[in-house]
Amino acid sequence: MSAVRSVMLLVPSAAAKPGPSIGQALGPMGVNMAEFVKQFNDRTSAYVPNIPLPVKLTSYSDRTFKFDVRTPPTSTLVKMATGLDKGSTAPGSSRVGYITPEAVLEIAKVKVLDEANADTPLEGMCKTVVGTCRSMGVEIREAKES
Repeated sequence: MSAVRSVMLLVPSAAAKPGPSIGQALGPMGVNMAEFVKQFNDRTSAYVPNIPLPVKLTSYSDRTFKFDVRTPPTSTLVKMATGLDKGSTAPGSSRVGYITPEAVLEIAKVKVLDEANADTPLEGMCKTVVGTCRSMGVEIREAKES
């Protein structure tokens, strides 16, 4: 059993459906789409539904497969923390919202759990989250007191 091909997908958590977006990637690999969707939905049932999750799927010559579910993209986590639908259209000059340093730390703690970021220290991951916030037009500041 040798690996034939790997592909990265962005699939909504606990809500994957057999459809064109998944089918176009899995069809040429000979992977049973219904089986992938069933296994993926079972594995991601603990996540908040419909959060896009990166998935690395490896198919083998005997038509079996394995997949690894990664943490959500940083931009998705920032949008969830700020309540925004999208980032700024002009990130260098306009701000669309703000996020607290505590929220940045929480997002970094989630991202460090990903095996791709296992060697990244927490401080480095915080800097990565800050960079994503800046590119989205999200300001990092303390919450205003009411």
